[in-house]
Amino acid sequence: MREKVIAIKDIAKHYQVGTQLVVAIKSISIDIYKNEYVALMGPSGSGKSTLMNILGCLDTPTRGEYFLAGHDVSKMQDNELAEIRNREIGFVFQTFNLLPRSTALENVMLPLIYAGYSKKDRIEKATKTLTNVHLSDRMDHRPNELSGGQRQRVAVARALVNNPSIILADEPTGNLDSKTSIEIMGLFEEIHAAGNTVIIVTHEETIAKHCHRIVRLIDGEIANDYLNNEIVRVNHRTELQSV
Repeated sequence: MREKVIAIKDIAKHYQVGTQLVVAIKSISIDIYKNEYVALMGPSGSGKSTLMNILGCLDTPTRGEYFLAGHDVSKMQDNELAEIRNREIGFVFQTFNLLPRSTALENVMLPLIYAGYSKKDRIEKATKTLTNVHLSDRMDHRPNELSGGQRQRVAVARALVNNPSIILADEPTGNLDSKTSIEIMGLFEEIHAAGNTVIIVTHEETIAKHCHRIVRLIDGEIANDYLNNEIVRVNHRTELQSV
């Protein structure tokens, strides 16, 4: 039986802007299972950014239930949300969000400081994670000494270093050229193949096609939720050939 890492039931999100009520999410129910590779898609105003913030425990729904790794987070206070967010979710952002004066190694070590690891363990874990994303020769470089693709690899390593149950990436190739975007999506494929649950938030069809499941949002609701049959067929053929 597959393990649910995310279970959302009838969530809604409303904002009050002056005298106007803005409905960002009308009603969304979705389950995401361990080791799924999901694209959340939608145009501007579809609710995908609001849903990402709720999934990432950066915001709470106005209505509904959200279980993350078996914990009901929909009614948690800010300090509780921060704790489960740091433990269960690794974030990758479009703008990298790296500390400019810190080396790649120091940037990746940062979440481990908050998690209470010793300096020796922080260096060991960060070094291993940077090696896994093919940056073993760039650990002592600062962000301005790295290419855009290398900076995003540092950001991915930082997201992975705490062994979270979910990697949540917001437009992770938005600031990269097409060649580098393909390389970064290849890295996410490696991360997924290693057993991680990966959720990519994007508006780009070319990025979504790398994912195994595509969820499309329109006007605060799920319009489509389907398997990427092209990817599924390729994986099935590969499995048959390896038997």
